[in-house]
Amino acid sequence: MINNLSFQDVLCSLLDFFLPRKCLVCGEILSLREKHVCAACLADMPRTFYSKMPRNWMADRLNDLIQRDLDVQSNSRSQDAVPYSYATALFFYRASTGYRNITKSLKYHGDLAAGRYFASLLAKDMAQSDLYADVDTVIPVPLHWTRRWSRGYNQAEVIGRELAKVLGAEVRTDVLKRKRRTRTQTKLSIERKAANVSGAFALAKGVSLSASSHILLVDDVFTTGATVHACYEVIREIAHPPVKISVATLACVGE
Repeated sequence: MINNLSFQDVLCSLLDFFLPRKCLVCGEILSLREKHVCAACLADMPRTFYSKMPRNWMADRLNDLIQRDLDVQSNSRSQDAVPYSYATALFFYRASTGYRNITKSLKYHGDLAAGRYFASLLAKDMAQSDLYADVDTVIPVPLHWTRRWSRGYNQAEVIGRELAKVLGAEVRTDVLKRKRRTRTQTKLSIERKAANVSGAFALAKGVSLSASSHILLVDDVFTTGATVHACYEVIREIAHPPVKISVATLACVGE
């Protein structure tokens, strides 16, 4: 250790000299102690603080979709029989700000380290909340095998594994499968987003969730809720009430 700097610090400083690390949000060069985002942008991050709110825009949106389906189903379960689904995200997604680069860097540029870092921030918030204290199963929203093959990873799984590690839950990637490759949701209308993912997910053959009591569905961004709702409906086929199904994403578009 030299002047309170570890060997790792010295090595990081040398790497920064030749390949300076930049803040994902503002583009400024990061200092030695900063990771992925500068201190100023981290302090200004538009956090949702949803992890301690049983009712919030994101959760209400998801539960509206769930109740809508219950209302149109014949012989549907009563409203009281289905537990209210909690939902949380680390920050609000704004296309006009640099914070959009957080999810884009993970999804499109293979920045897994950044994905894990921001997922760990969300995990800390969730670990301090009674709402998610009993989460025992984490299920990432799956990619179609062709997209997974071309990308090399599933961004939702990167996030989900970090959340599971902190929450002490089991990651299950063997539950859901994507039956068809869907269009990207980014530029679709609300109606087309729902149609795009309708019927896109299915249960893997012979899968069971009998040991689960609180399932956490994980994705990178929550926009209209269409994707996680489609997954929710499939999981409900084998995870009947009183099993709870909640949702967590890095970012949330809303309010």
